[in-house]
Parts: sequence; C-alpha cells; structure tokens
Amino acid sequence: MGTYWTSPTSRRSEITSSRLIIRNIRGCDFLNGSNDKVHEAYVMWCKKNMNSLVLSLAPKLVKLQTLVLRQDNPQLEDNAVEAIANHFHELQDLDLSKSLKLTDHSLYSLARGCTSLTKLNLSGCTSFSDTALAYLTRFCRKLKVLNLCGCVEAVSDNALQAIGENCNQMQSVNLGWCENISDDGVMSLAYGCPDLRTLDLYDVCVHLRSLGLYYCRNITDRAMYSLAQSGVKNKHEMWRSVKKGKFDEEGLRSLNISQCTYLTPSAVQAVCDTFLRSILVQAGIRW
Repeated sequence: MGTYWTSPTSRRSEITSSRLIIRNIRGCDFLNGSNDKVHEAYVMWCKKNMNSLVLSLAPKLVKLQTLVLRQDNPQLEDNAVEAIANHFHELQDLDLSKSLKLTDHSLYSLARGCTSLTKLNLSGCTSFSDTALAYLTRFCRKLKVLNLCGCVEAVSDNALQAIGENCNQMQSVNLGWCENISDDGVMSLAYGCPDLRTLDLYDVCVHLRSLGLYYCRNITDRAMYSLAQSGVKNKHEMWRSVKKGKFDEEGLRSLNISQCTYLTPSAVQAVCDTFLRSILVQAGIRW
C-alpha cells in the first residue's frame, strides 16, 4: 500500500497512492480535483485550519474509508462533519476524538450519510446528548468498535439500550468516565451484543452494584482487568462510603460471567481481590 505524505513544505496536486497523511499543514489548496484512489486519510496536529481543510478535502476524496482527525486544540465544527457525511458514504473508520465543538447536529449528519461505519471514536466529545447517540445507532448498525470515553452527557442507560437493540455486531465499547449509567444500561448492552469482546468501564464500576455478562462468550480477560482497575482507582470512594455507614450502597456486589469461556481464573480473581466486599461471582464454567 502506497503512502502520500504532505507537510508545510510538501504540497502535490496529484495523489496516486491509497493513503494520505497530513501533518501540521496550514494551506488547504494542495489537492486539485477529485481522487478516488485514496482510501485512508490521517490529518494530525494541525494547529489551525483543520475545519477548513476537511471542508476542502471532503468533495475530493469520495472513496475514503478511513478518516482520522487528531487535534491539539478543538477545531472541528458541525459543518465539517456534515461535509464528511455528505461525501464519504463508504466511510468505515472515523476518529473525531476531542472534538469539543461538535454538537448533536454532527451525529444526526453521520446517521444520514455514513451508515457503513464499523469503527467510531467519539472520546472526549462532551456536548453530545444521549438522544442523538441513540438516533445514530438506528442507522449505523454495522458498528463494531465504539469509543465513548468521556462522553458524559451522551452515555446513559437509554443510549446503551439503543446500542444493544441496534448494533448487534458490536465487539468493543469504551465507557470510561461515563458515570450516568447503571446496571440496567450495561446489561442491555451485554445482552444485546453477543459478539462483545471488550467493555471498558474505567471510573464507572463504583456506581454499579451488579454486572451481568451471561453468555457473552467473547468477553476476554481485558474486560475483567478493566473492572479491577476501575475498582482500584475508586477504593477511596468506597472507603468513604464505609465510614458513612453506606457500605451496602456502593461497589460491585454481583458479577455474572456464566459461559464466558475465554476468561481465566487470574483475571476473575483480580476483580474479586479489588472490591472491598466478597462479591458474588456466578461462573458456571470449568477452568
């Protein structure tokens, strides 16, 4: 696979390779005409003009399948995502992480124009609502990897229920720092996504009392260690609850991993060792 690099000192008007990598470029006029040979584009660390750059690229790279947009400071706006949705109908992998300026309008645009998405990174996008995220899942049903770390307003039990109902091919979900969810939301996700392999709940489990992953046969040790790590970080909160006489109100109490055949004893033991109480583990598997 060929790669075309462009930088402030390298601007070509014709691209013949399948990968475009743009680092810290100021101008947006280096690409003239459309190019259907470029399938991947990585736009990284542009200090300014990234929004204009995306608006310029969108009509020209109509066969794009992967688009990674990495920002030092938030630059992307809804009109750039709308352009992505209007032109990149074959897009499968999209990284919009740390796009703090984006609103629900962007998710509605993606739902209309990028229905082939299988991987979507929205980590750090704090302005999305759970209504818009649920709407997105109704149309982007091929999603397999979804990073929602830090999307505190978008991730709710209703949103997780929508993911479980609409995205049954989902394999990996990152819910780190999303504290507005309960057992019901996580269980809806687990039951609705039988292919789920990775579930990152960093900084979440202090709010969960019961987690059911019954028959999620693709769940691996990584999910268990994520639970354990979350518990370690939040032990001070659990101890505070103990001191206040609220020992029964906080912390993971029940974990159902029946038929999760990929899990090893050491990973499950890490979860048991982390939480203060002796949690009830339903395994039903032989090791």
